[in-house]
Amino acid sequence: MAGESEGNSLQSFSPKNESNTTNDINLETLRRRVRKYIEMHLYQAAIFWADKVASLSNEEAQDIFWLAQSLYYSGQYHRAAICIKSRNLHKVDLECRYLAAKCHFAGKEYKEALDVLNVNESNISAISNKPADILDIDADDDIASAILLLKGQIYEAMDNRGLATDCFKEALQHDVYCYDAFDSIVQHQMLTKEEELDLMKSLPFDAQCSEDEPNIVKFLYETQLKKYDKPSDLSIPPEISMLAENLDIGTALAERCYYNCDYEQCFQITTAILNKDPFHLNCLPIHISCLMELDKINALFYLAHKLVVLYPESAVAWYAVGCYYLQTTQTDTARRYLSKATTLDRVYGPAWLMYGHSFAVENEHDQAMAAYCRASQLMKGCHLPLLYIGLEYGLANNIKLAERFFAQAQSIAPEDPFVLHELGVVAYQNQDYTNALNYFQESLKRIQTSEQTVLPEKWEGLLNNLGHTCRKLKLFDEALSFHEHALMLIPQNPSTYAAIGFVYSLTEKWAKAVEYFHKALGLQRDDVFSNTMLTSVIEQLVKETSPCIDTPDELLEYPFPSDLSSDVCNPSDETSDIMTEIITDDIQSLSDHTHHTNISMDIEMEGE
Repeated sequence: MAGESEGNSLQSFSPKNESNTTNDINLETLRRRVRKYIEMHLYQAAIFWADKVASLSNEEAQDIFWLAQSLYYSGQYHRAAICIKSRNLHKVDLECRYLAAKCHFAGKEYKEALDVLNVNESNISAISNKPADILDIDADDDIASAILLLKGQIYEAMDNRGLATDCFKEALQHDVYCYDAFDSIVQHQMLTKEEELDLMKSLPFDAQCSEDEPNIVKFLYETQLKKYDKPSDLSIPPEISMLAENLDIGTALAERCYYNCDYEQCFQITTAILNKDPFHLNCLPIHISCLMELDKINALFYLAHKLVVLYPESAVAWYAVGCYYLQTTQTDTARRYLSKATTLDRVYGPAWLMYGHSFAVENEHDQAMAAYCRASQLMKGCHLPLLYIGLEYGLANNIKLAERFFAQAQSIAPEDPFVLHELGVVAYQNQDYTNALNYFQESLKRIQTSEQTVLPEKWEGLLNNLGHTCRKLKLFDEALSFHEHALMLIPQNPSTYAAIGFVYSLTEKWAKAVEYFHKALGLQRDDVFSNTMLTSVIEQLVKETSPCIDTPDELLEYPFPSDLSSDVCNPSDETSDIMTEIITDDIQSLSDHTHHTNISMDIEMEGE
């Protein structure tokens, strides 16, 4: 009763106005002022005057729409949605319907947003009698594309990526210029490389673009597609040659360099981009990854700190912090910040990958695999989650499952050197050494570029694996060459020295084998393999080595002279004295030597 009387009193209240008309007020001027304030980001002023215009116009639909628009821009999402829905404008006006759903989406009310979009009233001329999730192809393409884009974003937030992908693709069919839909598909890795190419072929560029634009739009979109091919010079159409210095084009090239393991070149490109635009959102994840690959910890710390201060609500900021702590082996702290990144953006795949890495470095295979599986769901078109899942299965000695995931990763990125390397490891474990050698050689070929004179340290394992495989195939010279190359990357690796020693022992070069096993044990004293091999090799060396090197086995025979000179048989007294002195000196030297030797022996015995 109290609420009813209060409502009646509110309805009966009105300022004294004898004419009660708006004939003397130019509403169009006020409407233009509302739009002007929105453009100037003066949202409170826009709300104030939009509210007054709505009252003066007896709540015309366009005025309610601009009032809700002002509320939306000021962050009052629920109030804006109620402003439209309380008047049922979402049922009769397509733009109001879109705005109301967008308000619910911004307020994280995904089910309510979807319900608003699925309203299908017969008096909405722009909507056909088809199912509610399909817009009439004759409807306004701009608003149709926007609604499909919003619906895709809602489905993605609800973890229904299949329907989200369909909506994004349909949005592009209505408007090929709808970059939001294209960016969602590409950046969130929703399609495989082949599916991306099929999408590009299906888009109606010629129908929707003017004569000189189809090639431009195609070129700009193609630079954003999968980057697993070798980077090449971008062939920019002459009419847009000025785009050669565009930051988005540079980011696409940097990403391609990164996926092809050219981290130095990628770092140079991303650094140049961030010098011009320090917070280029698409470039930041690539730059952060480069800082990790090149172990630039101080630069990573500075960047992460700056991002958190300026963009505390951005997932990439906390992702950078998590990467820093992971790089400094503080895994618990890294997980805390990476978890915050995934909370801010549930579909941020890189954070899920790093979250898995934080468990993998501690051999927590189950937790790592759970994070990688989540990343795989979010990044359907990316091979990295599948690769890491295969790695975890391989470490758990489940070779069959590991091989299956590596094969899936190869189907997405057939020339990725990491995938080829892991396939080679599986083939080696299956004793298929010929295939293993082929995989390892293909992997090495992919990472060798003309710009790189020395391979990064991370590929030391590949070179050693090539050496092991060549040894199995009895290609000993090639095996030694690969192991020695691996030593150039990491000179103090005891396993590499042991591998070289093993090759020398197989070729019966015992002295060389002893030398390298000694070096291996000098770096790692408890190496069981090197200890065992060293004992065996020394035994072989003793068996096959003569006691006195370079000394003939048979004694030389000298004939005894038949006639001796009188001088020799009867030496003079002078000569006899000299000989006696020499002999006496020799005896004294021998006596001194024996004395010192006895002292040494006494010291050793006392020590015992």
